[in-house]
Amino acid sequence: MTPFTTLTGIAAPMPLVNIDTDMIIPKQFLKTIKRSGLGRNLFDEMRYTPDGAEIPEFVLNQPAYRTAEILVAGDNFGCGSSREHAPWALLDFGIRCVISTSFADIFYNNCFKNGILPIVLPAGQVEALMEDARKGANARITVDLATQTVTASDGRSFSFEVDPFRKHCLLNGLDDIGLSLEKAASIDAYEKRAAVQRPWV
Repeated sequence: MTPFTTLTGIAAPMPLVNIDTDMIIPKQFLKTIKRSGLGRNLFDEMRYTPDGAEIPEFVLNQPAYRTAEILVAGDNFGCGSSREHAPWALLDFGIRCVISTSFADIFYNNCFKNGILPIVLPAGQVEALMEDARKGANARITVDLATQTVTASDGRSFSFEVDPFRKHCLLNGLDDIGLSLEKAASIDAYEKRAAVQRPWV
């Protein structure tokens, strides 16, 4: 997993509330178990017409936001089903951070496991960042995980809370497999002892 330290990038404003996981990645794209390739279908039903043409009004189709790395979204982002494909699709598109007033619990947890930082801020601060994001590609937001701050393009800075263990995992690029591999020496030692003590296993 790619570590998350400091991110300075374009933020796309998505003021909709209750953006659910089916809106993020519709069910017809859940057949794959690969984490790559889903970005092209991120927000598919809002992003494309039924015949596959881009909808120009959708924020990620606008030239200023095609390379957005941050989403500033409305309340209750990631609600609905628990599909892990939702953070996979966001990450494959290039989104590393989502800022909202609240998230659905399972989606929130899945973000951390896939290298995305979900940030919860009060409504007034989210609205301030939303307005900043509306300035387009010239307005870049900086997210610093080490100091737990979000800084708008005009210099205003907001502090956010994050669980220390999850922060450690993101800063060091550790997913569940990476955490297990940190114990590789102990696991190997256990396996060697077990082979001697219980050779019939």
